[in-house]
Amino acid sequence: MLTTAQVLAENNFGDTRTGGLAGPMGLFLILLLATATILLIRNMNARLRRLPDRFPQQTRPTDPSKAEASVADPTDGADGRDSSPPAPNGHQQHRNG
Repeated sequence: MLTTAQVLAENNFGDTRTGGLAGPMGLFLILLLATATILLIRNMNARLRRLPDRFPQQTRPTDPSKAEASVADPTDGADGRDSSPPAPNGHQQHRNG
């Protein structure tokens, strides 16, 4: 009776002249991948056929001033001054970030 370690340690991958499985296993994997690829291509073609010929146009504002007015003010009414303390020499410091 074979133990689990003996079964796992047995060389069945084609290194020897007896009982090599590398060729048949490689052929099986190639056929499996080819079948999966064909099925994926058929599925994607079916999905592409179901798409409409043209998509409806998205509505865009024609007046640029209306588009800018719809954008919210990020300052929420706060004044535009910088709240960071001034540098000792009177110039603003550059921050990395």
